[in-house]
Amino acid sequence: MAALETIRTKFGIGASLIIAFGLLLFLVNPSDIIQTVQSTSSKNDVGKINGKAISYLQFDSETRQLDEVRKMITGTSSTSDEDQTNLRNMTWQSLVDRYLVVPTIESAGIRVGQQEQENMFVGDNPSPIASSFYGFYDEDGNYSVDRVRELVEGAETSETYRMIRDYLFDAARTNRFNEKYISLFNAGTYVNALERKRAIEENNATANVSFVMSPNMYYPEDSTVVVSKADVEKFYNDHKESFRQLANRDIRYAVFELNASQQDIANSNDKFVGLYDDFASTDNMRNFLQKNSDRKWDDAWYKAGELRSVNSDIDTFVSENNAGVSPVYQSGTTFYAARIMDSANIPDSVYVRHIMLVGNDAKHLADSLVNVVNKNNFSTLANLYSADKGNAQDGEMGNIGWMSKNIMIKGFEPVLEAKVGVPFVLNTQYGSHVVEVTKTTKPVAKKKVAIFEKETTISKETERAISEQARLLAVRSQGKLDNFKTICDTTGIYARSLNITEATENYGAISHAKEVTRWAFNNKPGKASDVIPVDNKYYFVVAVEKAHKEGIASLNEVYSDIRSQVYREKYAQKHAADVAAQVEGLSSLEAIAEKLNATVSNLSDVTFSTTSAPTTEPAFVGAVASAKEGAITGPVAGIMGTYVFQVNGRDMGSYFTEDDAKAAQTRFVNYYDQMLMAVMADKAVKDNRARFY
Repeated sequence: MAALETIRTKFGIGASLIIAFGLLLFLVNPSDIIQTVQSTSSKNDVGKINGKAISYLQFDSETRQLDEVRKMITGTSSTSDEDQTNLRNMTWQSLVDRYLVVPTIESAGIRVGQQEQENMFVGDNPSPIASSFYGFYDEDGNYSVDRVRELVEGAETSETYRMIRDYLFDAARTNRFNEKYISLFNAGTYVNALERKRAIEENNATANVSFVMSPNMYYPEDSTVVVSKADVEKFYNDHKESFRQLANRDIRYAVFELNASQQDIANSNDKFVGLYDDFASTDNMRNFLQKNSDRKWDDAWYKAGELRSVNSDIDTFVSENNAGVSPVYQSGTTFYAARIMDSANIPDSVYVRHIMLVGNDAKHLADSLVNVVNKNNFSTLANLYSADKGNAQDGEMGNIGWMSKNIMIKGFEPVLEAKVGVPFVLNTQYGSHVVEVTKTTKPVAKKKVAIFEKETTISKETERAISEQARLLAVRSQGKLDNFKTICDTTGIYARSLNITEATENYGAISHAKEVTRWAFNNKPGKASDVIPVDNKYYFVVAVEKAHKEGIASLNEVYSDIRSQVYREKYAQKHAADVAAQVEGLSSLEAIAEKLNATVSNLSDVTFSTTSAPTTEPAFVGAVASAKEGAITGPVAGIMGTYVFQVNGRDMGSYFTEDDAKAAQTRFVNYYDQMLMAVMADKAVKDNRARFY
């Protein structure tokens, strides 16, 4: 099918990448599920969904299949860590949909019939999945049912087409189930006219209040406020669900960073200076930088200030000179030198159009077209010959639009130097292009700069010395936490404390340290590790202090936190009682303020409503809503202090309108939609991927 090649061609042009892989994620974020579900699964499983164990082999196989589909559609491989993470997230979500979401929705009596599934692709209202797939668009950029049928027919004989078809059809079916389920729940959140009228009245009803606040002084603790073991146990039993946790570990670790020594820096300086003359005189700068520099040749033009992110001294030199070679600059352990290769007035942005040609005869055809194309026939020729039908900015076929150094299709860099209105041929990884710049921004002074950059090389001697420090700590610890702590204390080695879960892979600014986490979860409290290398730059020695199981934390684990919470609550009530005794018989806020050594404050527009200020204490606002106007009310025990107040008057405004009420309801519905699938997944999904990746 020609459509597949068209898909790949268009995906090569970044601006035309419109298939929404993200639609597979729909409404459930797997990272959120990790935080909300607590069921158990085998140590060798990636997770469990609705009672179905997901083995590592199954998950890995389905991730590979999804990657194959991506390659077929885009013509590119998923090689970066981010790509692989996205693929695994998409695979996991498809499994959640398959084993939990769709069966749960079907159990509610919702169905997606065969005819309905067909109409999602060939009906008048295509599914978002279908309409986002560029392979279903014809040469004129219109959604084409014929292209859909071409894919379906091709799936009968082609494994490639079959995989793409199954991927799209399954995604569309799942999306339709979600749409129906959410619509069902949204219908239950309907607000009638009477409810909306009441919401408007409540939000427009405000009070003007004068009050005295006596602050709660939680520390030092009041010895007369007694928190018993029974108090803590009652709070724990009443709030058990709030103490649900993932499996976690309390660890201590020492890290030894591989940094260059002063001798390493001096040696690197000598080597850099030794190459400086060659850098200043070479006729083949691209080759010199390729062989000797950490920063390779960059064909870009720079204006004043743009090289500051590389090195401020380099930027100053380039800004103040039109030619020449800079001195050697050092920043930390990195050495720099710059050579100005060219100077010119270059625009920041250019407006570009092109005719993209592919196939064996592309270069020959491009050479022919460039001689006949002009401003009057460019769009017509682009419509006839260009393989890129997705770029038609401002309604003209072939128009890519504005390009700059930061918004650039790979291979199109020469357009920044091109003359306006003069077509030329460009050959890129996507094909051969007849390109024309039709307008530019105002040219400004810029330079083309070669930057010789070299980070200090850490010597084997330095590496051995630093790794030996880590090795000595590990050897002397003899695998025991107590020894580890003693050695760190007596030798001045800084050991950090951290609570980690199986998902932890960053230790402060150090990333890719998952091996440290795996060790901690595979060892018991009291154990200390051997040296664990990370990224060939850090050496960890780790010790496990405590292990906390998944599920509801034990009373001992949360005892001190609960005691603090119960103490604050008891103290607030006692403080309110003390205030009541002090102000008994006083009939004015001024007298009360004097007695409490406080001041009278005023607060206007206090409202018990959806728009009430979140910084206002809930207990205070609730008391104001029901207080009698003109009467001294309180004391009211709050979080920040105890309040005695008087409502001076109430107003009925009109600033909260029906539109505001509708908007508030929409926010509620959106929140409801977001939470729906997470609630469905609660205790039905266990995600153990962090154990493996």
